[in-house]
Amino acid sequence: MNRRLFAGALAGLAAAPKLARAADSDRRTRFYWMDAFQMKQGTQPTRLAEFLRSALLPRLQKIHGGPILVLDAQIAPHTPQTLLIIGFSSFEEVWATRTKLMQDESIAAATAKLEQGLDPAFETQATTLLEATAFSPEIVAEKRDTPRIFELRVYHSPTSTQLRALHERFAGPEIKIFHRCGIHPILYGSTVIGENMPNLTYLTPFDSLAAREKAWAAFGADPEWVKTRQESVQKYGQITAINSLAIYRAAAYSPVK
Repeated sequence: MNRRLFAGALAGLAAAPKLARAADSDRRTRFYWMDAFQMKQGTQPTRLAEFLRSALLPRLQKIHGGPILVLDAQIAPHTPQTLLIIGFSSFEEVWATRTKLMQDESIAAATAKLEQGLDPAFETQATTLLEATAFSPEIVAEKRDTPRIFELRVYHSPTSTQLRALHERFAGPEIKIFHRCGIHPILYGSTVIGENMPNLTYLTPFDSLAAREKAWAAFGADPEWVKTRQESVQKYGQITAINSLAIYRAAAYSPVK
């Protein structure tokens, strides 16, 4: 998300005006930009964390009012990995933020420092743009002494019809069962630019791994969920073909943790 990172990731979006939406007066989050930085052991995690903590986030928080999360992978296909998530009210806001960062001299200086030497700042960068679902809540920053863990789940549906059925199931009984069992996702979105489309992606915080295990065990054994899933399969077939998950911990400097 520095000048080079942000510009490269956003370049392909210039040809996607259909994603643009006017910002609402209440700043409802309509898009989530996610950058996953995969690194190798050594100096990369420390250098990238310092850039995010001391350069990018302070500047970003001055020019952008949406939610920001920085998460470090604990259990994922690739570690070390840092996930940066930023919420936007419109695609115009995405582009305006990008432009301001591109023109910021302090970010340019921090980027130059980050990229000094022969060792790159990270190995790969994977960018995803999510469009928030109608039932996605707003992320609220809370003061917390201990960073939470966050579980990111991606449910890939074989077809757009089955994805709509998945959305209907979540918006109907599934979220209610989630909440009853102690599962409270803070965002739901569908990927509009990224991998494994079509899909439903959601992010859930837990106070601990033990709390996560307890909540999912309660959900799996819930009679209403068992019935809901059976009815869904009978009506639409298996509406999720591939489920992937990763577990992160909020960085100590993450605005939302």
